[in-house]
Amino acid sequence: MTLPDTHLPDTHQPAVLLLDDDAELAQMLCRYLGQNGFAVRWVATIAAFHAALAQAEPALALVDVMLPDGDGLTLARSLAAERRFALMMLSARGDEVDRIVGYEVGADDYLPKPFNPRELLARMRAVLRRALPPVPTPAVPAYPPADFGLFTVDLAGHRLFRAGQEWPISTAEFTLLAVFLRHPRQVLSRDRLTDLVQGFERMPLDRSIDARVARLRKRLEEDTQNPRYIRTVWGVGYLFDPDGRAP
Repeated sequence: MTLPDTHLPDTHQPAVLLLDDDAELAQMLCRYLGQNGFAVRWVATIAAFHAALAQAEPALALVDVMLPDGDGLTLARSLAAERRFALMMLSARGDEVDRIVGYEVGADDYLPKPFNPRELLARMRAVLRRALPPVPTPAVPAYPPADFGLFTVDLAGHRLFRAGQEWPISTAEFTLLAVFLRHPRQVLSRDRLTDLVQGFERMPLDRSIDARVARLRKRLEEDTQNPRYIRTVWGVGYLFDPDGRAP
């Protein structure tokens, strides 16, 4: 089988540009990396490599050191100033000096031949992870205290106050209360409540959301048989009324 020198990448996969004059190895890598989520374009010469770069830059380039029209180390050095993609060197020359030179010319990794394709795959993924820009830590939303009736809820601090005094509440109860506070005056089915409560694991036909509602009512209601804040909508679910109007 003859593999063309341009294996066009799928835009939904990380693009890899492979420069190696070993056709048998290149065919194997194209198949293996393609099966593991990469779109590989193979070229066999430095001239073809530059032509491919002019069309589109990859996420990662795999470059052999020994090539018919030059050497990969010189190529890597020439790319160092303007390169915006990750670069790994592949070489049959695997002694320590060659690896050091590879890093000195700007390679992100250096893998001696022969190598296990699984090791190459793991190291490619590691290189790409390092090359990605850091993900900014999302700002913690500043939830203002929520008030209803005699209660004040510190959503950020996970605390409940009644008439100015801290009121005991479990984590499970607080999570459910926070859901109700963010969906006031809305009828929420048991399934919807279960989906909204983070960390609440549901089994088929599980009705334990009712038990959690019952426990929360004991924290909030003067009369759990005639609740004012958390009302049952028969056959549908529950509604939270922060005004606490008499049913």
